[in-house]
Amino acid sequence: MSDKVNKVVLAYSGGLDTSVILKWLIEKYQCDIVTFSADIGQEDDLSHIEGN
Repeated sequence: MSDKVNKVVLAYSGGLDTSVILKWLIEKYQCDIVTFSADIGQEDDLSHIEGN
């Protein structure tokens, strides 16, 4: 990719895969990362991803 990446929006579940890609994006592109997590009525407790 030849163009500089300024900002990335990541759909963040708090799982291992998105946690790893989040760290990789920060190291690779050194850009602003905006994470998005949504409570869409799933049974899972999302409180563990607050503050990550």
